[in-house]
Amino acid sequence: MRIDIPDGQEPIGYVWGDLVPGIGMAAANFSLSVYAHTTLGLREFEAARLRIAQINGCRFCLDWRTDRDGEKVEESFADAVTEWRTTDAFDERTRLAAEYAERYAVDHHGLDDAFWARMTAHYSQVEIVELSMSIGSWLAFGRLNHVLGLDSVCVLPTH
Repeated sequence: MRIDIPDGQEPIGYVWGDLVPGIGMAAANFSLSVYAHTTLGLREFEAARLRIAQINGCRFCLDWRTDRDGEKVEESFADAVTEWRTTDAFDERTRLAAEYAERYAVDHHGLDDAFWARMTAHYSQVEIVELSMSIGSWLAFGRLNHVLGLDSVCVLPTH
């Protein structure tokens, strides 16, 4: 843990809310909006989210599964995300979501015309912007939680 948390304070709430309320609350609202207002299917949403969690190494994010009205991805989904290039568990949209998340995080300069041709064949412009904003949120806030050590004290029970 890189931030001193006062006794009796919940770490995420303290860092995001109390420590920097002007920025933290705006960041929290943006982070929550990604889940509340998405139009993306659960599988492509989770493929991108989990790929960023894997890259960031955020333990909280790795343990989290998005729940949509009681529906979650299958237990083996995280392993399939790791193997997004070769898994037979994904359709093209899900595979592209994982690829885009990875390249957005580690090779955004390498997003070439060939990639965009494949992406625009399967995603609308609205969906691409939504996915980009979601990936940006997960990259920034999952990395923040990991770098500051918040993920070591706010881990969900394994599903």
